[in-house]
Amino acid sequence: MSQVLVASNRGPVSFSLSDDGGLTLRRGGGGLVSGLAAVTGAPRDPGPPRPAGTAREPSPTGSDVLWVCASLGEADRTAARRAPDGRLDLAGYETGGAAVRMLDIPAATFDRAYNGVANSTLWFIHHLLYDTPRSPHFDARARRDWQSYEAYNAAFADALARDAARGAKAAIQDYHLSLAPRMLRDRRPDLKIVHFSHTPWAPPEYFRLLPDDIGAQVLLGILGADHAGFLTERWASAFLDCCELLPGARVDRVARTVTCSGHTTRVGVHGLGVDGAALRRRAAEPDVVERARALREQVGDRRLIVRIDRTELSKNIVRGLAAYREMLVNHPEWRGRVVHLAFAYPSRYDLPEYREYTEAVQRMAGQISEEFGTADWDPLILQVNDDYPRSLAAYGLADVLLVNPIRDGMNLVAKEGPVLSRNGCALVLSREAGAAAELSEDALVVNPYDVSQTAEALRQALLMPRARRAEHCARLADAATALPPQRWFADQLAALDY
Repeated sequence: MSQVLVASNRGPVSFSLSDDGGLTLRRGGGGLVSGLAAVTGAPRDPGPPRPAGTAREPSPTGSDVLWVCASLGEADRTAARRAPDGRLDLAGYETGGAAVRMLDIPAATFDRAYNGVANSTLWFIHHLLYDTPRSPHFDARARRDWQSYEAYNAAFADALARDAARGAKAAIQDYHLSLAPRMLRDRRPDLKIVHFSHTPWAPPEYFRLLPDDIGAQVLLGILGADHAGFLTERWASAFLDCCELLPGARVDRVARTVTCSGHTTRVGVHGLGVDGAALRRRAAEPDVVERARALREQVGDRRLIVRIDRTELSKNIVRGLAAYREMLVNHPEWRGRVVHLAFAYPSRYDLPEYREYTEAVQRMAGQISEEFGTADWDPLILQVNDDYPRSLAAYGLADVLLVNPIRDGMNLVAKEGPVLSRNGCALVLSREAGAAAELSEDALVVNPYDVSQTAEALRQALLMPRARRAEHCARLADAATALPPQRWFADQLAALDY
């Protein structure tokens, strides 16, 4: 029985299946996993499976930690079925310091919950992504998908209720599990529960695009927790605004509490930074050093603009590429003197909107290379394969880091880049990223919809004197490491004791 439980859709590791049925383990992706891995001891880059029965390392939290996650595909489901009751650590896989239970949720249920609700509905709501004349469209199919989302959340609640010691603390993560806190409280009222939202939170006028009953269930689900955490004051305030829509809910702005049906939930803000020492150690490993050497050889002595993102609609990659193109058009003196390295890792390819967006990114990249490329200069390098060591290498070499999301809960790229920068990089940062609340004084802040403004900010970043750039970068790195994942997580657990 565990004293601290972590629940998230994506776990610290995932699997791929070879033709002969063998399983290959790799680290889980995304900022949430990066943050939690530093807390639980799960590896950022796990090696091959350990021999079965190898003992786990002690948890850095000093507690017995269990991480409950979902199987994301057939390979994950195979691994979960082969492990004792889904316990990957007991099957000999290298999961770091935490026990990991991977839930074998039926594929159809997972698909409808994950793609039909979490990614196509809740993500779109909180990131304000809908083309409202055409969507959303809540019909009978949407209701069927919602039933799967309920079943998915119930599977997590059942697993947590079963594995938790009496009085244990459960940290439930993100929009995939909005209903789980209430479900877990119904099953185990003795537990202390925190829910943390890694996304932005929609303002009430946009949140009300959801059907009334579904919107109420989302809010009531999170209000089943003792503490609801958000990355910035802006997102916490929006949640309180939405809670005022609930009949019978009492919102206390001063105490930052919501009381509903006799239960009070505290609302807190917990900014998430990076573990600077661990990140620098990883960046000093031979695979990163080799990739840095190869990148420098490829780029030469040209200046380097770097972006590292998934091809996620909210990340705004197409407008970022358009801004780079406009800079080259308006300032031809930079042609041949700068290279844009754009990491655009595939994301949510099951959804047609994301396939179309990935194609748009590739089209824009191709147009830039065709329009400006010469025999001895490729203005753009588009990297579409997930290569974590190469990303770390690019951070170190960047002269400019471009982070221009339409809307983002925090954005760890904006924090990791300055920490790993060798010579000091300039940060061009969207005002709609949660990180802007902490980093704006030392960044070039842009409206993510204004391509011309972003193009000019890229030029200003390239022209910034090296000494000034290094000064800003040092302050950015200090801010990025001020709230490391260990403190972020510990603060959430400590909030449960009030």
